Amino acid sequence: MKIVVTLPVNGAQRALLEAAAPEASFVFESDKTAAGEALPGAEVLIGNLPPAVIQEKGAALRWVQLNSAGTDGYCVPGVLPADCVLTNATGGYSLAISECMIGYLFALFKKLPVYWEQQKRHAWQSAGTVRTVAGSTVVCLGLGDIGGAFAQRCKALGCTVIGVKRRPSEKPDFVDELYTADRLDEVLPRADVLAMSLPNTPETRHILNAHTIGLLKDGAVVINVGRGSSVDQDALCAALHSGKLAGAAIDVTDPEPLPADHPLWDAPNLILTPHVTGGWSIPETLERIVHICVENLTAYQNGQPLRNIIDFETGYKK
Repeated sequence: MKIVVTLPVNGAQRALLEAAAPEASFVFESDKTAAGEALPGAEVLIGNLPPAVIQEKGAALRWVQLNSAGTDGYCVPGVLPADCVLTNATGGYSLAISECMIGYLFALFKKLPVYWEQQKRHAWQSAGTVRTVAGSTVVCLGLGDIGGAFAQRCKALGCTVIGVKRRPSEKPDFVDELYTADRLDEVLPRADVLAMSLPNTPETRHILNAHTIGLLKDGAVVINVGRGSSVDQDALCAALHSGKLAGAAIDVTDPEPLPADHPLWDAPNLILTPHVTGGWSIPETLERIVHICVENLTAYQNGQPLRNIIDFETGYKK
């Protein structure tokens, strides 16, 4: 069995993967072009390659283990062979991304971007009153691994936490209230903070738009770490310029990279980061993902169920 691994693993992580499938022939190649050239004949791909490369060269694949939580492009019919299983890296990114979200939240509530701009102008002046995170109402739109980790941290900080998710489920202890997405319009007027961690699907496209922004409290804050496609960026810009929103923090845009002349760059009270809250921003993320891959590779070898299997129709984990 040939296995291509695109993760930037160290020696110890490589040894863990090899020990999970001792009879396999491994190709470790973090350069995506070289990994694509090695793909023909591979039964397993561990890590991401462009969907077009997989469609062209991955005819022998029977399992693809992504190193991302998002499945953008991989669920399109014809990209993967018909009998190929797709799994993602849900569980790998919650620590890194949720901590960044907490950083965004405090920065916006305490007006740190305002003071940063004043510092650059050498201006010693008060920006006025700030807000407390404790006692705020946080609506988590998306309550998967990342949204759930952020919700737990907000609950520990004394927030009222409302979860909104696609399918009904039992309410976790760290959420005060739980609703499905069809109740979103009822929930938004209560939000001091709207935290979004949604995948890119037809249902999530522009779920935050002029109408839904209008339902938010005046002075609410928006955080988006899911996909840029879930936000109508023109509506977001307008709400920041008008003062409807007190601020926003986004790590994702549509498109990416964000064009240099896009008005988002100059929107007031906006923290904009270039899709860096996840990735390999902390070593623990890669370590977590390697362990997910080892667990799944062991299960694959033994004919056991895999973790994080993706439903091709929804793009979500089953």
